[in-house]
Amino acid sequence: MANLKRNMLELVKNPEGVLKGDEPEIEKVWTPAFIPLRVARNAIEVWHEVETDKTMSEADKFDKIADFVANEVFAGKITTDDIYNRLHAPGGQDVLKQQLIFVAQGQQSDDTKNYLAKKN
Repeated sequence: MANLKRNMLELVKNPEGVLKGDEPEIEKVWTPAFIPLRVARNAIEVWHEVETDKTMSEADKFDKIADFVANEVFAGKITTDDIYNRLHAPGGQDVLKQQLIFVAQGQQSDDTKNYLAKKN
């Protein structure tokens, strides 16, 4: 099989426990092995919309990106609730934008590159 690029998202498995003082358990969720080119086109459209639409609120922009990442980039493997409840907040918005860039341009996150380098 071809070596298709993939990207990952790290989500906290036990957010309720972490709030009570437990150590976080991290789940690495991978994009599907194949992402249709249509998704790249749509990622560019979403990026353009959230960057240029001055009438859209920041919350709506955030929701649009989260929805796209969950349903298009990860093809429903995760939900928007997973993103909002299990993605660590500091830097979280940048992590989601990085998923758009991955799909649109093929740029893997540094975390993904480092993880794959250690694995090989």
